Amino acid sequence: MIQINTSNSTRRPKNKGKHRWGLLSLIAIIGFFIAMGIVYVESGLNSNSILSFYLNLANPYVRYITIEPGMRMEQIAEKISKTIAWTDKDKKEFIDSAPKDDNGPMEGFFMPGSYWINIDATGKEVADQILANFNKEVGDKVLAGKQTKQSAQKINLETAVRIASIIQKEAAGPKDMNLISGVIWNRLFKGMTLGMDATLQYAKGNEDNWWPKVLSVDKKIDSPYNTYSNLGLPPTAISNISIDALKAAYAPQKTDCMYYLHDNNRQIHCAKTYEQHKNNIQTYLIGSRGSNRSAN
Repeated sequence: MIQINTSNSTRRPKNKGKHRWGLLSLIAIIGFFIAMGIVYVESGLNSNSILSFYLNLANPYVRYITIEPGMRMEQIAEKISKTIAWTDKDKKEFIDSAPKDDNGPMEGFFMPGSYWINIDATGKEVADQILANFNKEVGDKVLAGKQTKQSAQKINLETAVRIASIIQKEAAGPKDMNLISGVIWNRLFKGMTLGMDATLQYAKGNEDNWWPKVLSVDKKIDSPYNTYSNLGLPPTAISNISIDALKAAYAPQKTDCMYYLHDNNRQIHCAKTYEQHKNNIQTYLIGSRGSNRSAN
């Protein structure tokens, strides 16, 4: 298991107790105004954005931010920088604080969730805060489980995180994560290439579009993250991961499925053979005039 070292150096807002009741009172007043229709909430905002807006308005010393599953380190750093006005140096410090291997910082360990972040916190301080939450969440909700403990004796955490990150980006939701995990493990055991489009997206991604659409020509990309041309797992994870995805990596569904695709309704269809998979492509993708979902 990788042990992520974190510190408790994150600064606390000054006069925290003094402002606590003011914060609660302001939130209550804002809630009343929303209910009365006095405060306008833009319909395009999701619930997390709305909550963040009003909580940030209520407390000048901290900012409330939500990190979604499936984000790259650069995306997370950019989102935080827009909230507490980081410089490029802060963003680099944040990314460089991730666990490292010989090639540098590794993806996958910045835990999704909602955080209170001090407005003057450095990149390292915020990274330590999020990495500490990874340790806690994974320890309490994944590695503490009896079945996972047995799996963790055979599969180290870094390997599980790499698999979970692919599951995170490939799945249409928690309902098919264990099945996709089963397909990944089946392919690894049989010595097949994984052939996962999400890893090509990671290889292609840049600041203009971190998760671009995959084209057929991309399967020839010269990258260690090209799982169509390279055997085994990519060198690192490709995104941060949810607890559900990590659990699925440790608990793959027993299946004969070797291929899968998602239809336009985000339903997964698996096949034991490539011939069956081609039939599924014809039925669920070509027959329905194409889809934005990938076939693997």
